[in-house]
Amino acid sequence: MRRAYEKELNENRQLWEEWTPVNVASAFYDAQRFRDDPHDVRIAAWQQAEVGDVTGKTLLHLQCHFGLDTLSWARLGAARVTGVDFSPAAVAAARQLAAQVGLAARARFVESNIYDLPGPLAGETFDVVYTGCGALGWLPDLEPWARCVADFVAPGGIFYVHEAHPALWAIADEQQTPNDLHLAYDYWGGGETLSTPVRGSYADPSADIASTVQHGWNHSLGEIVTRLARHGLRIELLDEKRELDWPMPFLVPTGAGTQHGWPPGQVGTLPLMYSLRARKDG
Repeated sequence: MRRAYEKELNENRQLWEEWTPVNVASAFYDAQRFRDDPHDVRIAAWQQAEVGDVTGKTLLHLQCHFGLDTLSWARLGAARVTGVDFSPAAVAAARQLAAQVGLAARARFVESNIYDLPGPLAGETFDVVYTGCGALGWLPDLEPWARCVADFVAPGGIFYVHEAHPALWAIADEQQTPNDLHLAYDYWGGGETLSTPVRGSYADPSADIASTVQHGWNHSLGEIVTRLARHGLRIELLDEKRELDWPMPFLVPTGAGTQHGWPPGQVGTLPLMYSLRARKDG
């Protein structure tokens, strides 16, 4: 599988290499606030409630970027956190951030493509395996991902992911009028590579980078749930959400923070995000 998408995965890695210093310095992430405030965490209260108390637990964060969420879990009480990312620049930035905020002794960051795991983590299991938003669409094949996730969850432990809903990725970004949504992409994906132009970073569109293309893959909710279940994880929570954590052209702000939702008067709506918790019975 990986060989079939090797060019696209390599180009994505180079893109994230360029994005990392931009993102670390961006107002979007505001990493300086995380450095300055030892109580700052980037895990929303509703996520904390769905994951549960992590005090004293071990946690693995897959596709961790430069570690803000990973280190937030350490601040929330996890005894030991491990972040994995395929970008050397991101891993280096995460290690530096951990040292700057005094968490280096409880945080480890590993450079690896998901498809190369377990690799340096062979034989290890974790109480919590976590994947944050904006991760799964970078993976062309979820079968080895689901197997990897299930292998890392300790008996009695959980896997948790919160993501943009697959239905959202089927909608065209540009819409002519409200209540006249148009589809632009296949909800089921089917392994089709979606290659789109990129300028700057999502955290700073004005940034000067050399990469001009990004590659992504759609995965239906049914595919995600089924692959996890087939590898022995029991789904115990699947919550489809009405709000999104970032703006989209056809959505409107719903209040304080970054939440966006359907405009008033929208005739019929679709879920915009989801969260899933699955347990490995012990």
